[in-house]
Amino acid sequence: MSKIANVFSREILDSRGYPTVETTVVLSTGHHGTASVPSSAASGKYEAVEIRDHDLGRFNGYGVLTAVANVNQKIAPAVKNLDVTSQTKLDQRLIDLDGTANKALLGGNAILSVSLAGLKAAASFFNLPLYRYIFQKYRLTPKLAKLPSPTFNIINGGAHGAGNLDFQEFHIIPSVRFPYHTALQIGEEIYQALKHTLKNRDAIHSVGDEGGFAPNLFTNMDALEVMMEAIDSTAYKFAQDVFLGLDVAATFFYQNGHYQIKDRAQPFSGGELIDYYSQLNRQYRLFSLEDALAPDDWDGWAKLTNDLAEDTLIVGDDLLSTNAHRVKKAIETHACNAILVKPNQAGTVSETISVIKLAKTAGWKIIASHRSGETNDTFIADFAVGIGADYTKFGAPARGERVAKYNRLLAIESEINLIK
Repeated sequence: MSKIANVFSREILDSRGYPTVETTVVLSTGHHGTASVPSSAASGKYEAVEIRDHDLGRFNGYGVLTAVANVNQKIAPAVKNLDVTSQTKLDQRLIDLDGTANKALLGGNAILSVSLAGLKAAASFFNLPLYRYIFQKYRLTPKLAKLPSPTFNIINGGAHGAGNLDFQEFHIIPSVRFPYHTALQIGEEIYQALKHTLKNRDAIHSVGDEGGFAPNLFTNMDALEVMMEAIDSTAYKFAQDVFLGLDVAATFFYQNGHYQIKDRAQPFSGGELIDYYSQLNRQYRLFSLEDALAPDDWDGWAKLTNDLAEDTLIVGDDLLSTNAHRVKKAIETHACNAILVKPNQAGTVSETISVIKLAKTAGWKIIASHRSGETNDTFIADFAVGIGADYTKFGAPARGERVAKYNRLLAIESEINLIK
């Protein structure tokens, strides 16, 4: 029987050195699954609530012993003897036990750890790789054929960088015509070329939270120009082999209805910022533009999508927060054409799957994403393949917690090719 026999949780550290929750679900058969929960440097207000201890005597208040205790003392007894293969029932039990709209009672980090570990335990019970179990269970893609294309964050700014760039992430995206292993090679070679380019400019080439470089440049345009220079120094052709993208994270520089960035002395209105993005798009042929406006500027998002979506992915992250209500509104208002999917924003596997179904019905592109505070757990790589995501977003091809996910995709690619 695939019933839950035991659940236990512990406090571990994430890639930024902050505590997070890791949970193991053990079945009556002895099969088990272990999952750790990522965290963000800047969580959106529409995400599931992450519980921290706020005890300044431990980890400067960032400890998660409260969340761990919620798993061990409250969740574990409530889910014991549930059939782990019924993910919907497990997740609904967790949601009902919490009883709040945003998982503020038990904590989204506590709840998600059990939801993810339960999914892994179920895959183990059926003796299936996690990606294949997810594929067979949810059938969100017709077949396991081509892996999602990677999006590499090679320059970190905003909340992830050193404070001198306003935009949070500067991406390179290899052409979808390349198989995954070739796309990874392209991303890594351009990443190394960028390091040499920064050295030649006597710029700082230390890395940020997600492995991208955090250079001492003057403007966001400077970052784009440095990336173009790095691409030009390789064998790859811009706008043929590789493209540029931005995660603006506009809430970082939004205040009192205006947007202030270093590229202009005067702040932008929403309309002026959209015009600025149009200018960038003409110059750099942006493949994707994420969180370009404040998350409650629905009219601005609709205009941005109307103006640029013909040849650019307008990606909602803070706008959508992997939240079904937000996604439904975005579909109705034509606010974007792509979604960044983060399970810890939703709080359970089932809620994440529901959001993906909505987005796919609308014809949006699906981007499965990590968080800035990661662990070596490779769940999101298997998840991306299993749901048939179009793209992944795991950071730079550097730092162990990011590389673990890229390497997991290499392993999955090999398995799928062998089975063909």
